[in-house]
Amino acid sequence: MKKLRIHYLQHVAFENLGYIEDWALHQGYELTVTKLFENFELPNIQEIDWLIILGGPMGVEEEDKFPWFKAEKAFIKQAIDAKKIVLGICLGAQLIAEVLGGKVYKNKEKEIGWFDVNLTEEGKSHVLLKDLPATFSVFHWHGDTFDIPDGAQHLMYSTACKNQAFSYQNHVLALQFHLEIGPELLKNMLSNEREDLTKHPFVQTEERIIHELTNTVETNAIFKNILDKAAFL
Repeated sequence: MKKLRIHYLQHVAFENLGYIEDWALHQGYELTVTKLFENFELPNIQEIDWLIILGGPMGVEEEDKFPWFKAEKAFIKQAIDAKKIVLGICLGAQLIAEVLGGKVYKNKEKEIGWFDVNLTEEGKSHVLLKDLPATFSVFHWHGDTFDIPDGAQHLMYSTACKNQAFSYQNHVLALQFHLEIGPELLKNMLSNEREDLTKHPFVQTEERIIHELTNTVETNAIFKNILDKAAFL
């Protein structure tokens, strides 16, 4: 198998690759990073095979506060146009949606904790998802959502958020939730964003979130299934 060159964009120090790093290193793939909060060195698009855009607490509209957003969005578009595998998680998914012409805005409900997502009919037949359960529990931490861009396939939904995932031309996958979550990443997110855990219908308590951390066995296995398939596209 080809040794994939995976580059990822990290928005804050406390949100890292999580399970994706374990998967990539086990496969012997090359990992490189642009830590947007420290520097802004982007690779030549021809020197990467995958682009992964991670999450973060900021919103896609905050270009004045985070001036690197403009260049990041241009790089994401370049990767999509070059037919690279592009994976966006949470904020990363919202950035992809905006780059493809979709609207990003506040969701009616904040969604933080472990809640089910459901595959749409398109999701059930999608090349990356067709072996997955129709419904499974995933970890969420978001207040924003997106419209599905024109030409994209709507793949998943939840009770609190109708647009949880989409793909574009099969090589682009946007996930509003965190399949990469593990104990260390969850601890980091709780330590840095605990103030988000206010009382809402779809916001769990810290105790409940930690108690359900055993779900990562299933979610990481589901993510491995998706990543393994993407490696052969």
